[in-house]
Amino acid sequence: MKYTADEVIQFVEEENVKFIRLAFCDIYGRQKNISIMPGELRRAFSDGMVFDASAIAGFGGAVRSDLFLRPDPSTLTGLPWRPENGRVVRMFCDITRPDGRVFEADTRHLLKVAVEDAQAAGYRFSFGAEMEFYLFKTDEHGEPTREPYDHAGYMDIAPDDRGENIRREICLTLEQMGIRPESSHHEEGPGQNEIDFRYSDPLTAADNAVTFRSVVQTIAARSGLWADFSPKPLSDAPGSGLHINLSIHGGVDTEPQVIAGLLRHAYDITAFLNPSRESYLRLGSRKAPGFITWSSQNRSQLIRVPAAEGEYRRVELRSPDPTANPYIAFALLIYAVLDGFHRRLPLPPSTDLNLYEAPAEQLAGFRRLPASFEEARAAAASSAFVREHLPAAVLEAYSGE
Repeated sequence: MKYTADEVIQFVEEENVKFIRLAFCDIYGRQKNISIMPGELRRAFSDGMVFDASAIAGFGGAVRSDLFLRPDPSTLTGLPWRPENGRVVRMFCDITRPDGRVFEADTRHLLKVAVEDAQAAGYRFSFGAEMEFYLFKTDEHGEPTREPYDHAGYMDIAPDDRGENIRREICLTLEQMGIRPESSHHEEGPGQNEIDFRYSDPLTAADNAVTFRSVVQTIAARSGLWADFSPKPLSDAPGSGLHINLSIHGGVDTEPQVIAGLLRHAYDITAFLNPSRESYLRLGSRKAPGFITWSSQNRSQLIRVPAAEGEYRRVELRSPDPTANPYIAFALLIYAVLDGFHRRLPLPPSTDLNLYEAPAEQLAGFRRLPASFEEARAAAASSAFVREHLPAAVLEAYSGE
């Protein structure tokens, strides 16, 4: 249900809500929040709530550090793990400067603008996320270890799969929050799990991805475990990916230009899809792509077209990992696709072979994704496409300029 500000205020009064979390993300997609009491809610909607942004990554220094959080009432949801008596709810927020101007490093706003640009061009996007994570045991002090919660394999079942009940609790919690998980299973790595989402509009999908990480970490902690979303937590096991499924509705067969646009800009935007040094330990092995190629159903490719028809027809991008800021990632993917439409980019031939087993001389003909953190940052810094669509503050944070 999409609430208005008046409906949120009424809900808080009638449902014994005692705390309202005003949530936002730093420039890297890490969720932050301020909790306010019900008596401050009207002021939050009318004027915004000021906070000190100087300690938030990518938000600037101590000079002119005041920013305002303005809650988006349509994102209201309860936090099911908090007490029923004295409930806690959460809303995502827009970030503005004191004079009301949009804060340029508000990445959620960047995605809003990308969606508006797509709609102006006559296209509507849908996104679905497949996010992998590891469950590790904690020590006697509650600190995370690198000991996996189990040693099950791909789609194994209990008792080998010890994460079954935790995934169940995660999925039920997500449903209570209005998020629709489609499926869940044990992944290849020891203690590795995957939960897939039902597709939705880009902003909702990005909000859901941020919420998902929070829910998983909360449920894991309640079970005495640590949920790890890093791209390569175990050197001898598969990394964790954030596979992004996207479909476009524009009244025509847009798939060739979708793929062509993504391939055209994949190299330049890798720093935003894989933003940590650890990301480059994952790419190029264990079902994580290393080359800028595409094919149908082939999981060794950067882009694959799954076997699906009708509303489930989609394109899957397999390079991103869970450390990506979903607002930036989705915005850049929208602009890459729009560029494919605008330039009528031709679709390159598909690569129908297993790139993990192909000989070196055959692989030499394919362009690689950036092989290192430094290479990806340099590509972003020199990209006219990135400069056109991201503000300087965001580009500087990711490229090191």
